Parts: sequence; structure tokens; C-alpha cells
Amino acid sequence: MTFASLPLLVTLLTAQTPAPTKPAPAPAAAKSPSAVAGIAPLPGLPNLWASGVPAVPPALSQRVQQYLESRSAQLLDVSDDGQQVLIATRFADVNQLHLVEMPLGARTQLTFTKEPINRARFLPGNPRVIFYLQDKGGGEFFQVLKLDRGTGRSELLTDGKSRHQDLVVSKDGRWLAYAGTGRNGKDTDVYVAPTADPRQAKRVTEAEGSWSPEDFSRDGSKLLVRQYRAADDADLSVVDLKTNTRTQLTPKEGKGSVGAAVFTHDGQGVYLATDRYSDFAEVYRLPLTGTPPATPVSLTKSVRWNVERLELSSDGRKLAMTVNEEGYGRLYLLDARTQALSAVETPKGAMGELRFAGKRSDRVAFSLTSARVPLDVFMVDLPTKKTTRWTRSEVGGLDPETFVEPELVRYPSTDGVTVPAFLYRPKNAKGKVPVVVVFHGGPEGQSVPSFSSQTQLMVTELGLAVLLPNVRGSEGYGKAYRAMDDGVKREKSLADIGATLDFIASRPELDASRVGVYGGSYGGYLTLATATFFPERIKAAVDVVGISSLPSFLRNTQAYRRDLRRAEYGDERDPAVLQVQERISPLGSVGRIQAALFVQQGANDPRVPQSEAEQVVQAVTRKGSDVWYLLATDEGHGFQKKSNRDLAQTTALMFFEKHLLGPVSGQGPGAGGK
Repeated sequence: MTFASLPLLVTLLTAQTPAPTKPAPAPAAAKSPSAVAGIAPLPGLPNLWASGVPAVPPALSQRVQQYLESRSAQLLDVSDDGQQVLIATRFADVNQLHLVEMPLGARTQLTFTKEPINRARFLPGNPRVIFYLQDKGGGEFFQVLKLDRGTGRSELLTDGKSRHQDLVVSKDGRWLAYAGTGRNGKDTDVYVAPTADPRQAKRVTEAEGSWSPEDFSRDGSKLLVRQYRAADDADLSVVDLKTNTRTQLTPKEGKGSVGAAVFTHDGQGVYLATDRYSDFAEVYRLPLTGTPPATPVSLTKSVRWNVERLELSSDGRKLAMTVNEEGYGRLYLLDARTQALSAVETPKGAMGELRFAGKRSDRVAFSLTSARVPLDVFMVDLPTKKTTRWTRSEVGGLDPETFVEPELVRYPSTDGVTVPAFLYRPKNAKGKVPVVVVFHGGPEGQSVPSFSSQTQLMVTELGLAVLLPNVRGSEGYGKAYRAMDDGVKREKSLADIGATLDFIASRPELDASRVGVYGGSYGGYLTLATATFFPERIKAAVDVVGISSLPSFLRNTQAYRRDLRRAEYGDERDPAVLQVQERISPLGSVGRIQAALFVQQGANDPRVPQSEAEQVVQAVTRKGSDVWYLLATDEGHGFQKKSNRDLAQTTALMFFEKHLLGPVSGQGPGAGGK
């Protein structure tokens, strides 16, 4: 599960009462950002353009307003003394850096920019200096900046045009590491800079592929780096920063994941979470010198699920780790001396970031979310095992106890596959209820029982059931399950869509004649595939930044990620692979679509470009179907700005209400259709 942010649709859709969405005529001088006929900017929201999207009824706006005011608190870092927690949260339009200095204390805002900030680290020894990543317009060409809290000013440290990612600061505060594409725009190298003069960065890897920094040794002399080829194919190396020599630690033969890695306290070994030696990611200790054992001893053999995050205490005695147990997070501690493993009781939910206070070994912080808890920060006092909540994010004044908890269900598909899913059902429903299936992105993502204002709105306010399946290819259920959709095997994975629809038909409380589908990114591909290959079985489909053609997606995605995606989807330059990709691409079979379609897209999307949305919108429009299109010119792979998210979420709800529940109150028959 990737958890730097919540699942895509949660990030896309949260916040407040939108303006009416009836498109206004574009000014004569305005140049259209889209090739879709009839598209026009929305009144009061010039960065949002729409085609076919009707005005939002006032009654619906009133119903969704409080849900859209929910927010979250994403853990970014903890100060050396454990007294300051750095978070990303939103009080205006986008996430900004905030400081919390006591449990449930005030959130002091540190940055006030127009673009979101979701990744940052304190400078050890001086928490008044913060390094962070920020892009512009959702294009994901992140830059590294340094915030001086004394002056309130930020300084750009990178070139302003290449793409940068990952931030690692040495424990002694002398060194900063990050990754960037500055060398050729395609390969991602690792850079190291002195924090005293961070503009003086030098490349410590210069090789083909995607490389990232993982951890500095305690004395700052060595850096762990990861080479990532695919979810199931990564390697870990150590760079000696004095000589710039790089030594690979994982075996050169075979392959496996590198989920997390940290140096041991003495710097002579590493703790590594990998699925190289088993079906799940387990923790191993590898030496830096000598010949590593062919099969090292697992330190977490008793835990059947994936270990996702690792953090070592400052005294080196405790290795904290989060484990993903079928979507729910568990916190474990490994005694580095005895190798005894113990679980720490925490609130139930999905876990995110994990951080020890830099110079304390008795406190570890983590982020957690559940169906009734927005992403918030918690801290465990290890001697007492007491968990304290540090942030309590608002849910628009609503009572979280009224939110619906999901039921974990499983159902059979082809090839002996059993699909796990989370089912949310409205309380006190009478008769069969319509269903919205929400597909996660990735493809190697995972739907988890996290807080989603969108899900709670559909279940609580509209009376819809919501089903979140983890179809084959999802993370969290072992590497064999994750690999079941790789390359041309993706064609077989489409059977899981049919199995999902069969499951709905098997449940007496669910109405299989009124089904909608919803998904972002790869989930958008599955949404379009459902509409295309199972046309009689759904009524409405909302595709958010989704793939409509696998070959054109691979040709047009940004160069720095093209080979990474070929490892997942197959190489379209191979004629045999191309034939399968074309056969399973929705664009080639749009004539089969019967469901109403709503497409949402960011114009600056570097992953799934705007062309993927527009080619399917134009094709479906030509066949005379009901199709809505919403384009944000200041967004990328998902909507991060509040006003945009508000509109995206509310119109999606309006779309499902129209097509699954009948005419929307306040609209005449056929409003918004063709």
C-alpha cells in the first residue's frame, strides 16, 4: 500500500460547497485548453472547464457541505526532542506545513503558498530549518526548497525545471539527499549536498533507471540507495560518500522488492524489508561486508503480512515497523539485541508514516486513519505502551460515530483467485440498494479501510452501497497475487470485474440492476474497462485521470516513468504484447459502452496525459451517449486544490444520483445529457 497520501479518490475529492457548474460562454479571447467540442470555463472557477456538466442543485450542495469540510493531518517528521511534530494539513485551499507542539495542540501554519506541500523534513539539531518538496500545477516536477522559520522565507535549492523526489537528512544534520532527473530528464539520480551549503549538490549515482536515497549511516559516511525497476524488482546498494563507490547489497541474481531499508546502529549492516525470499515482505539483517547468506534468516517470520515501514531508535535497540494485515495497520517492535518481536496495541485502522524522535528512543509517532478517523498523528510512549493522539482533524462538525464501518468480504474469481474487498452498506436501508464499485489505482495499489468523505457521502446521504475490491495485481496480499496482472496477464485480470459484479448479484440487499463504477488512474482504466467489456451490467461510470488506451498511455507518459510502466503493463514495442494491449484497451471498443460516462482530468498530468481522457470523451460523444467532462487546467494526476476537489466530488455524486437513483431534485428530465 502506498500511503504518502491516502488512496487517490480520497485525495481527489474532499471539501466545500461548490459554485454552480453550468458552463458560461468562454470569453472571445480565451484559448480553449481542450479539443473537446463545447467545453467552456465555469463561472467563478476559470481553471475548471466543463462539457455536458449541469448546474449542481442547491439541495445537493447543502447536503454535501459539511462532509466537504473534512481535513486530514499527514505526519512528516518529529523533532529531535519529540516535542514538535511536523504535519501537512489544509486550512485554506491546499495542504501546507504546520507545526504541533503538544498533543491536540494548535496547528501553527508555517507555509502559505498556492501549491500543496506534502513532503518535508526537519534539519536535525535545528528544527527551525525545514527542507521540503513542492511542484507547480500538479505537474509533479518537484523542487527542493529550504524554509528558514526565523525569517519565514523559502529558498529554492534545485534547478527549477527537473523533477525531484525523496528527502533524506543525515542524523547528524550535515547532509541532505534527494533524487532528480537533471542529468538527462529520463533517469533519476541520487544527489547529496551539505546542509550548510545545500546548493552544492553532487551526484552519487549516475546510471540508467530510477534511483532513490533511503538512509544515511549514523556517522553520515554512507548512504543506502535503491534502484527501482518495478514493484517486484528492486535492489539495494550502499554508497561510500568519501570514495563515491557503490556496492550492491542484494543478490545480483533473482529479484524482489525493496520496501524499506535502514542502517543498523553501528553502520555495519542494514535492516531490509523485502519479499525476495518469501511471498510477503519480511525483515532481514544484511551485513555490509563479507558474503551474505544465500537465504538470510527472517526476523519477522511469525508475521504473515507485508512489513511496510522501518524506523530504528536513536540508541539502536528498537526497530519499529508497520505491518499491513489485509488493509489494517499493526505496529511491531523488534529488540535489536534479542531479536524478540512484539506487537504494540494501537487504534484500529490503516497506518501511514512512522517516525522516531531523532534523539529519543522512547517515543515513536505514526499516522493512522479508519472509516471514522481522518488521517491523523498518534504517538506511542514505549515504556508504558500508551498511545496518545496528537491531532484530531475536523469532519465538518459531523459525528464520526454516524459514519459507516466497512465489512471485509471475499468472493471467487477465475483461476482459483479469491478477491478481497471492503463493503460499505447504508444503515437502516429498506429493500435492495444501488452499488458503486470503487477501483483503486496503482495498479499495485490497495484499497484500505480509510476515511473517505466521498464514500461516507454516497453511503450516508445518497443511500448507496460502496464496494472497494482489491482485484488481482493489488499490493498487500503477497507477491504472487500482485504479479497476477503483469504484462499480458492483465487480460485475465478483467475476469475479476465480472466476479465483482457476480458478487453484487449474489447479495440479497444489493441491487445488481443499478451499479455504478468509479476509479482513478489505473482504477480509471478498470472503470472504462467495466463500461466497455461488461456494458449491460452497469448504469454509470466516473473515470478520474484514467487510461483509455494502454499503448497510447505508454507512448505519452513522461519519459522518466515510461520504462517503469512497461515493466507493469508490458512493452508496447513488442507486437505480441501490443496486440493484447489493444484488445483490452477500452478505446478500441467504445461502441459497446451503454452506461453514462463522466470523465475528470488534470491538464498537467505527467502520468496519464490529458489525451487519454479526451480521446475517450470524443469517441463516446460521437456515438451519442450521455458523457460529462471536467478538466482542471491547474491540476495534474488528481485534484489537490480544494475548490477543484469540491466541484469534482459534488458533480460525481450528482452523476450517480441521476443515473442510479433517478432524476436529481431540481432538474428537468435529461438535464446534462445529449
